[in-house]
Amino acid sequence: MQDKGFPRPGAFPAIAIFVLGALLALPGIAAATTGGAPTPSGSPPPPSSPAGAPSPEPSAGAITLLAAESAPHKSFYFGYRTPRLSFTIESDQPQNDLRIDVLGSSGEVVKTYYRNDVAPGVAISVRWDGTNAEGKPAPNGRYSFRVSPQGTETAARPATQSSAPTLGFDFYGYAFPILGAHEFAMGAGRFGAARTGHTHEGQDTMAACGTPLVAARGGAVQYSGYQSAAGNYIVIDGKGTGFDFMYAHLAEPSPLQAGETVRTGQPIGIVGDTGDAQGCHLHFEIWTAPGWYEGGSPIDPLPYLEKWDQYS
Repeated sequence: MQDKGFPRPGAFPAIAIFVLGALLALPGIAAATTGGAPTPSGSPPPPSSPAGAPSPEPSAGAITLLAAESAPHKSFYFGYRTPRLSFTIESDQPQNDLRIDVLGSSGEVVKTYYRNDVAPGVAISVRWDGTNAEGKPAPNGRYSFRVSPQGTETAARPATQSSAPTLGFDFYGYAFPILGAHEFAMGAGRFGAARTGHTHEGQDTMAACGTPLVAARGGAVQYSGYQSAAGNYIVIDGKGTGFDFMYAHLAEPSPLQAGETVRTGQPIGIVGDTGDAQGCHLHFEIWTAPGWYEGGSPIDPLPYLEKWDQYS
């Protein structure tokens, strides 16, 4: 119930690359290759909102939130759905200088946006890209948006207690790659298990054939193709991580091709047993910098997978 290990690419006499451009142009093909989940395009999501600048002489009336909503309730760094706040205010003043903070679980300010001369009843939206004030990815955790007048840290009041908005959301750096029931293979399926002439360089996770797979971390597709041992596989250079992530034995060629952008949590294919595999499973590898067969080394993926599995 596991793969038998993959030789280095230099040992391959040839690698067959499947070109799917024409197929993906046909209706329903993208959904079929991802277990029914439509594959988003590789184009970037809407960019993070500009931070703006505080007013030199901030002024605001007695502000009440008429409506406010944050979405989605769970998001991932470099995902194709980023945290977004939409709100309107009520005020006894025609123009209001506002501050919108992204708060961490302890109430610390992670990122701040400024919006000046905001009129009552006008819809405002702010999109956070998951980075802190220094531009670094924020850690896993519970976050929330806060709207307040500039010059204060008093949050705007909801219109009524019963309509108090919930502006919290969960944010994570990685997504568990299998969207369905699964079981970690032990013994021969573990990282470092003996193989003929080498050791197992990844972690096998058993799942039914056809179970959707998603990118554990978005980034750039480094390779997408077929090899006799790995079967259909894809390698993704993880955005901002120094790691490369390899997914093997896909039932069908991934709809993504080398050079394309992929987002965290984006469908990349479905579980299969192609190549030198016994039983349907995902063979998953993590390689350190400078990368997959570029001087990096494989590391044990299981502790990472177990952590991602807890919240995904």
